[in-house]
Amino acid sequence: MNAIIIAAGSGKRISDDVKNIPKSLLQINGKSLLSYQIDVLNQVGINDIIVIVGPNSEKFDVKNIKYVKDHKHSEHDILGSLMEARDFLKNEILVLYSDIIFESKIVKQILTSKKEISIAVDSNWRDKYIGRTSHTLTEAENVLTDEKNHIVRIKKNISSNEQKISEFLGIVKFSSVGSDIFVNKYDELMKNNIGGFHEAPSLLKAYLTDMIQELVDSGIHVEPIFISGKWYEIDTLEDLRNAEKLFS
Repeated sequence: MNAIIIAAGSGKRISDDVKNIPKSLLQINGKSLLSYQIDVLNQVGINDIIVIVGPNSEKFDVKNIKYVKDHKHSEHDILGSLMEARDFLKNEILVLYSDIIFESKIVKQILTSKKEISIAVDSNWRDKYIGRTSHTLTEAENVLTDEKNHIVRIKKNISSNEQKISEFLGIVKFSSVGSDIFVNKYDELMKNNIGGFHEAPSLLKAYLTDMIQELVDSGIHVEPIFISGKWYEIDTLEDLRNAEKLFS
């Protein structure tokens, strides 16, 4: 199995002090976030790793991984950035956001999925936002599931009293068939989609969550894998400090 890490974002919210450092290269207890991710992937037997890089790409110097330069990082968002590595988006593969830190237990859980497309979700997500002042609960990428644990909606700031809400970690597992489904659907959309795209103003500016919603709306099954274990999204300096404590 391979893995693709999407690391082409500019990390605008983190701090002016580190604005020229890719967020995935920020140090957590003396080790870069990217190195944490690679070590965990290696621990579960994933050694073929592709990292999509954007601004300040020359600062990436981790060895034994492949790099894909996203030359259009200012023109599109996460979905478009992922598709810059479409040549690698095939066979059985894991796709990850670059701004999350997690333990191997979580990756092992999603790797058990036999479905074509699976996403890691956390049903105990609210606890991570207690005392979090600069990255609030409304920023979470929520996943709404029904009584059968089928995904109904994925987007930020979902509220519902009747159905279960979790948080998307930013980890997707594709089978070989699932990779083909994803790429083929994207190609179809590039030909036919006009105007807005779910929560995005256009397909060009879409997030990965917008594409997942499109799959769900098209009748393509996306399996939620309810994980347990330590993980944290790093979007602000406060998040960085919290992650240092959690993974100390």
